[in-house]
Amino acid sequence: MLILFTALVTLAMPAEVGPRVLNHFGFIHFFSFLVLTCIPLAIRGIRRGNVRAHRGNMIGVYVGGILIAGSFTLMPGRMLHEWLFG
Repeated sequence: MLILFTALVTLAMPAEVGPRVLNHFGFIHFFSFLVLTCIPLAIRGIRRGNVRAHRGNMIGVYVGGILIAGSFTLMPGRMLHEWLFG
């Protein structure tokens, strides 16, 4: 549930780096929408006994929402990059 909360909170944060859509959303917001879509689908899949669908959605959340989006936070110009690399 915390990952859903985090995805919702990130939608309120405006993009600071790169192009913007609607003067607010950036490329990294795509992964918030990915999480908001895949988590309910994964829950529905496992409740229906469809382990394959659940696994696929959870792998999508992990790879897209954690690994790729996490990597984007280390791009030059982002706050975390400045904190870690000066």
